Amino acid sequence: MAKKSKLAEIKTKQTSASVGDFINAVPDEQKRKDSFAILEMMKKATGEEPKMWGSSIIGFGYVRYKSPATGREVDWLRIGFSPRKTNLSLYLTMDIKKHAAALKKLGKHKTGVGCLYINKLEDIDMKVLKAMIDTSLNRK
Repeated sequence: MAKKSKLAEIKTKQTSASVGDFINAVPDEQKRKDSFAILEMMKKATGEEPKMWGSSIIGFGYVRYKSPATGREVDWLRIGFSPRKTNLSLYLTMDIKKHAAALKKLGKHKTGVGCLYINKLEDIDMKVLKAMIDTSLNRK
């Protein structure tokens, strides 16, 4: 008997919406500029074209992530970001704590389980952010 996959269906999936149109619709000018800067940085780092995931996340590539706790698997973006109303949310790994050393040098930020929250790029060290992006991409 074949082993049943635990691949879960998640609401946030890749769409064909325009990334450029989405960023251009961001009302805050600084957040829009920062979004284009992050977009270029992630594009260079991945060598991939960005895709919209759901209605508000810009992602690059995808991976099958397996939860160590539940064994549940989901298809998710390798890295990405979202210009939210209150901040820029960056999705670099499933466990942001793995970046602890870099986070100390990054500048003004907050973290969630798998997210890095920054208000604007001028608050952080861009070289540290680039290194964090590269590290995330090199992880298996």
